[in-house]
Amino acid sequence: MNGSTIIPIAVLVIIFASVTTIVVSYFRLQRHRADAEALAEYRRLAERITVQQETVSAQLAELGDRVKAVEKLLHSVG
Repeated sequence: MNGSTIIPIAVLVIIFASVTTIVVSYFRLQRHRADAEALAEYRRLAERITVQQETVSAQLAELGDRVKAVEKLLHSVG
């Protein structure tokens, strides 16, 4: 091999490495976007569950108060 064939081969290797790097980076970006979307969905789900838990806790507290009132009424009657 002489100097005139090494330069085109080196250029082709550099181009191939660049294209490979770009393709790999693109697919990593797509995977990262999918992960970010899944994480956002989990956050929305967690927020919704938190609100529902607070609602259920409030309902249970109200029910507990009603049961105490009924118990008090029963004790006063009996």
